[in-house]
Amino acid sequence: MAKQLIFLNGQTEMIYKKCFIMNKNILILALFLTAFTAAGQVKKKSTGNHPNVIYIMADDLGYGDLSCYGATKIHTPNMDKLAASGIRFTNGHCTSATCTPSRYALMTGEYPWRKKGTGILPGDAALIIPTDRTTLPNMFKKAGYKTAIVGKWHLGLGDAVAKDWNGEVKPGPNEVGFDYSFIFPATADRVPTVFLENHKIVALEANDPIAVDYTKKIGDDPTGKEHPELLKLKSSPGQGHDGTIVNGIGRIGYMSGGKLARWVDEEVSSTFLAKAEGFMEKNQKEPFFLYLALTEPHVPRMPATRFKGKSGLGLRGDVILQLDWTVGEIMKQLKYLGLDKNTIVIFSSDNGPVLDDGYEDEAVAKLNGHMPAGPMRGGKYSALEGGTRVPFIISWPGKIKPKVSDALVSQIDVLASFSAFLKQPVPAGDAKDSENLIAAFLGKSDQGRSVYVEQGGALAIVKDGWKYIMPNKGAAYDKLVGIETGNSLEPQLYNLNKDVGEKHNIAVQHPEKVKELDELLNQVKEKK
Repeated sequence: MAKQLIFLNGQTEMIYKKCFIMNKNILILALFLTAFTAAGQVKKKSTGNHPNVIYIMADDLGYGDLSCYGATKIHTPNMDKLAASGIRFTNGHCTSATCTPSRYALMTGEYPWRKKGTGILPGDAALIIPTDRTTLPNMFKKAGYKTAIVGKWHLGLGDAVAKDWNGEVKPGPNEVGFDYSFIFPATADRVPTVFLENHKIVALEANDPIAVDYTKKIGDDPTGKEHPELLKLKSSPGQGHDGTIVNGIGRIGYMSGGKLARWVDEEVSSTFLAKAEGFMEKNQKEPFFLYLALTEPHVPRMPATRFKGKSGLGLRGDVILQLDWTVGEIMKQLKYLGLDKNTIVIFSSDNGPVLDDGYEDEAVAKLNGHMPAGPMRGGKYSALEGGTRVPFIISWPGKIKPKVSDALVSQIDVLASFSAFLKQPVPAGDAKDSENLIAAFLGKSDQGRSVYVEQGGALAIVKDGWKYIMPNKGAAYDKLVGIETGNSLEPQLYNLNKDVGEKHNIAVQHPEKVKELDELLNQVKEKK
């Protein structure tokens, strides 16, 4: 073109210069618009009033499983660092001693025992979270946040048990407020052992459709019951983990098809981490809420090779090290993106610990003096404190002063607390059991709940340090998992301020307190 311009006459040259000036002005205008747009994006970036929020949920992690909570047989440096940078609650709770109900409470702000069908769900269950009410993610979404869940869901999918896994599987997380979801449907020990990204199974081939059944065997895949010789992780008898074998591990339930789509257990954690990091990077210019629901230390415990044998406590200890490493990687990503100073990180567990929960993985044999529930009795499935008192840490560098707090706080209160913090009112009737504890969560107050209901096999109520467990039928000791349940035909009363281990039932000595708490529990149960 330059050579052609040499031969232009004067008039043409003048036209060219005018065009050049006009193009230059257009370029300046484009640069101005780009700068204006960028400024708009900076305005949307999370501020002190709208910090990013990451909620990390461990699975079956006990109060005593972290070194910052007193563990001496295992070291969790990343969790210790997180706790040292914020508030470590010593009286933090999930609502229930099992996973589905406690996750339901976190999402809805409602005690799960109020709603039928909120027990531990099979992998093919229908969605139990309401799509027409306030949930934790849609509250954040209304406040202008990008929202995501990465990890375990276990709150049902679709409108019914019978569903087509080979098309769009919905309603699910997206319909209750998550802009993005990357999940597995239930737990790692239940079929289908696949990932779902938004509404579709990842890597599913049309010529290898998936089918799922929890009542009878389907397909030609070997099962743990028929072919125990194929198992690389032997199933404990009587706990149902003898269904379809996937990755050398027997699962609860049966599935066929989806060979390419099935996960490899050793890669599940790193897959969730990569998806979480990707969401954070993609949405770094605007406030986001990330619910990262990790699978450790739930069974089957099959850590990545780098962690195997590292804890000295068997596979359960190894996956706790993997969990700690994953949390450390999330914190590194925040720092890399420049978001560490304006991100609130909440860490907790969905219920208390369990050792033998379906697989013979030496968790009991290699316990080595480790105390998963710390000083508490009970664990997963139990109405005793070990069932619902769990690690509970909140960090916001520069905004929350490091401390240890004895305030009674619960996951059920996250919804009401952040709705107040973000000035997003919750409609009457929604999240009715959630309390605004934002002052305690931010370390501005040591005052937590005064009344709280815990759900194990029985219901229990705590008021000002007194705990009452209502009489309940059932065995006092669950032989299958080796845990005290808290069940008793007699009323139980404990003063947790003096006896956190619930060693001394003082109901006989304080009949007036038993009567008071029994009446109070019934009032809470009848609350509309």
